[in-house]
Amino acid sequence: MTTRIDTRFAELKKQGRAAFVTYVMAGDPDPATSLEIVKALSKSGSDVIELGIPFTDPMADGPSIQAAGLRALKVGMTLKKTLELVRDFRKDDNATPLVLMGYYNPIYIYGVDRFLADAKSSGVDGLIIVDLPPEEDDELCIPALKAGLNFIRLATPTTDDKRLPAVLANTSGFVYYVSIAGITGAAAADANVVGDAVARIKRHTGLPICVGFGIRTPEAARAIAEKADGSVVGTALVDALKNSLDSEGRATAKTVNAVAELTAALAQGVRAAKQAAE
Repeated sequence: MTTRIDTRFAELKKQGRAAFVTYVMAGDPDPATSLEIVKALSKSGSDVIELGIPFTDPMADGPSIQAAGLRALKVGMTLKKTLELVRDFRKDDNATPLVLMGYYNPIYIYGVDRFLADAKSSGVDGLIIVDLPPEEDDELCIPALKAGLNFIRLATPTTDDKRLPAVLANTSGFVYYVSIAGITGAAAADANVVGDAVARIKRHTGLPICVGFGIRTPEAARAIAEKADGSVVGTALVDALKNSLDSEGRATAKTVNAVAELTAALAQGVRAAKQAAE
């Protein structure tokens, strides 16, 4: 079974370029603006969109993404409304792969079978659930794969060769390599170190490897895209959104455009890597 994620990476491989993967929080700063932002991401050059599921205790996220989740929760964003957002996005865009990223708790409360059925029917392509290790694959990973969704796993600088096979066993779509140990948005990614890590992981899998955490500028996105199959940017986009809000944390006329402009600049950086490699 081929997902939109598989199709997109196959297209990009033919074009000889890396993917530009974007992350925003669903419902930030409000559901209507959030939908416009997600639409703007794909129009501005995002190849794959990761949509954060707001959660009260996001331990892997840095301050920017934590604050985005709190803004979304404050305006009443839920997992159900996140799936509605995906469904609304799909009315105009049936090609851009969409991945839900978050924690297991909201899915567990929603009910795994119900969640997978609703996620699939709304147009979700894959899941990144950061607090479910491979030892818990029966909880969600195996059922998700059976439902036709990619289950994307994180590998980190501390994932050694002994651990990698377990991490990769049921991974599909792509592997998300976390370039730095720690929380999102904390430090800058080093392209040379990332290059070595990507080469090491590639010895264990044929899946595309996308690199995230610590990529904030078009130059950084390009440097990573020269070493990996994709550059993932989240915190920088969330910060651009936050900086466009009014003093009450509400959307302004600048909000969608602030995210779209940065997305376009970052996408150009990623696409420039292709020329550099030729």
